[in-house]
Amino acid sequence: MADPTGFMKNGRELPKRRPVEVRISDWREVYQPFAPDKLQTQAGRCMDCGIPFCHNGCPLGNLIPEWNDLVRTDSWRAASDRLHATNNFPEFTGRLCPAPCEAACVLGINSDAVTIKQVEVEIIDRAWAEGWVAPQIPAWLSGMKVAVVGSGPAGLAAAQQLTRAGHEVTVYESADRIGGLLRYGIPEFKMEKRHLDRRLAQMEAEGTRFLTGVHVGTDLTAEQLRAEFNAVVIATGATVPRDLPVPGRELAGIYSAMEYLVPANRVQLGDFDSSPIDAAGKHVVIIGGGDTGADCLGTAHRQGARSVTQLEIMPRPVDLRPDSTPWPTWPLIYRTSSAHEEGGERLFAVNTERFVGDEHGNVRALALHEVEMFDGRFYKVEGTEREIPADLVLLAMGFVSIGDAAKGGFLEALGVEVDSRGRAIRDAGWRSTTDGVFIAGDAGRGQSLIVWAIAEGRAAAAAVDAYLSGSSALPAPIRPDTVALAAR
Repeated sequence: MADPTGFMKNGRELPKRRPVEVRISDWREVYQPFAPDKLQTQAGRCMDCGIPFCHNGCPLGNLIPEWNDLVRTDSWRAASDRLHATNNFPEFTGRLCPAPCEAACVLGINSDAVTIKQVEVEIIDRAWAEGWVAPQIPAWLSGMKVAVVGSGPAGLAAAQQLTRAGHEVTVYESADRIGGLLRYGIPEFKMEKRHLDRRLAQMEAEGTRFLTGVHVGTDLTAEQLRAEFNAVVIATGATVPRDLPVPGRELAGIYSAMEYLVPANRVQLGDFDSSPIDAAGKHVVIIGGGDTGADCLGTAHRQGARSVTQLEIMPRPVDLRPDSTPWPTWPLIYRTSSAHEEGGERLFAVNTERFVGDEHGNVRALALHEVEMFDGRFYKVEGTEREIPADLVLLAMGFVSIGDAAKGGFLEALGVEVDSRGRAIRDAGWRSTTDGVFIAGDAGRGQSLIVWAIAEGRAAAAAVDAYLSGSSALPAPIRPDTVALAAR
């Protein structure tokens, strides 16, 4: 346990962000370096709370008090070992996870929570810099073959765990590069792709095989998949965006968030000189106030948008934790990301009535009105109708299902059933309705967090290992009965 009085002597401190005018001129990550002694001070704020609720807040069950104390006492390599004991990819979660562990921190009851996420990312970055992260080659091979369909965080976590258990694992990805949304959905300013690439190199050295540009169901049939492999893990994610079917939706210049973010990321990867969907000089409207909307916002700033307006149908959250989301639950409070800090306007409690076009069939404005919520329903506030300029509209309202695979695609060919929301049905042991086919991540859970995806990938890997070997020593961070109820 870390310094039991540290929280009384020191306040919460995070690394500073690079100046806005500097960071929007490039695509590098936004945070400045954080001195090791400052981080050790922050780790020392972890209190002797008795029952560390941060464990319950983290789906991975990260051993947070342990590695906080190891950082405080300058035992960085041991901290890295404890961090990796529960998380395959802390460099991803340390940058991308919203940190439900911090929301559950006991110190957060009446003070500022421990900077758990920052300690995590500093541990893993130091581990890579010191050469402590090495391939873990399995001691023996089982002779069993496993296919993992999808290379997002759930698929990668399942693949790495199963490879280390001695199985021959092949990961299939329909895109031209491995990584799923980690590769093409997350902008560079949130996570530079070098972090992904070096982890993939580790996995390849361990024996995991990656095949890109393979559309399971067409390039590789379901019959071939079942014939070649002893088990299959479906980890395709939830990829179908929620649409907004209002008048004018057919106008040019209206895109889903991923239609916009993917080519923007490809520019940074050297595929294009410029994005075919560019915000430069345009009035941009983003519909949706979540993380994906913020990703679009930061991208539009860097492309040189004339103006950016982000719309959210929900009312503006309060600044302090409300009674409706008490500790240790996730608090519904007003949050400002680095992208919001860079500019743009945020409008809350508004609803889009229609898109307004010009004589050439391009969107030129968005008509909206204010709303009020009663009994869980939204009602129009009469007399609040107005138009705002919109040359480019981005729909960032989340994802609703796993897509074509759930509608007559390869899942049907595999005999895997889906529910009314387009999620693959699974039982408490991660098994689908077809023997030997397992479901992990958003494909079964629906749209969720990266930390849930990694946790489910690890847990599904343990289930697959037990299915193939009779038992498994792989850790399963999530109780199957709990996640089965939560996912349905």
